[in-house]
Amino acid sequence: MTMINMLNDPIAEWLGMNSDSLTIVSIALRIGISFLLSAAIGWERSNKRHSAGLRTFILVSLSSTGAALLDSFLADTYSFAIPAISAATVIGIANISTYSILYSSRNQIRGLTTAVGLWGCCIIGLTLGFGLYTVALISFIALFACLNLMPTLEVYLKDRSNHFEIHLELKNKQNLQDFITTSRRLGLNIDEIESNPAYINSGLSVYSIGLTIVSPELKQYKTHSEIIEALRTMDSVSFIEEIR
Repeated sequence: MTMINMLNDPIAEWLGMNSDSLTIVSIALRIGISFLLSAAIGWERSNKRHSAGLRTFILVSLSSTGAALLDSFLADTYSFAIPAISAATVIGIANISTYSILYSSRNQIRGLTTAVGLWGCCIIGLTLGFGLYTVALISFIALFACLNLMPTLEVYLKDRSNHFEIHLELKNKQNLQDFITTSRRLGLNIDEIESNPAYINSGLSVYSIGLTIVSPELKQYKTHSEIIEALRTMDSVSFIEEIR
């Protein structure tokens, strides 16, 4: 009994018997769907200029689909029930995806969503390789919706949270105390201050600062963008932005 029959996959039933067993038609079908779904995810990442793009997502998905197909063949032919190749593929893709995570000089982590997206694309490729079409389609829709719809909601929620971090460049280190005093006067609590050594020879005094909004008025009416805009008017501030 195959995995498709056990799960009663409706898409597999609709496609017919060719999708149930390892035939040339079913293999081509799984690889083709894997290509199309991963291309859609890769296009979304590439369109937003992220570190991993169209080809990377397609290659990850196709590799995963191939690994699952090979495990299925070994299970059917030699009764090898442990999907060792698929497991190794997941580990390998997880390691590869970490290289899309970058740390900028402003202590910002970039590429984390792309790295997780690569791992998710790997899982979709595996499910297609094992013939779980419905699971793969639902996973694709959820992943694609998360990448496209969630950023707007995430920004909205973050901009209204009580805690946020900023990248701050002061004209000299003597201005730090003035900045702290002004921030407290506005109703902000300084949680942590970290000096950024990447700017040590730039002539600027650069910090990553964690802030918490403690003023009831700020909590109710001000967003992070408005607070940062108010801090930007200080003469001692050369540059300021929120770390997202």
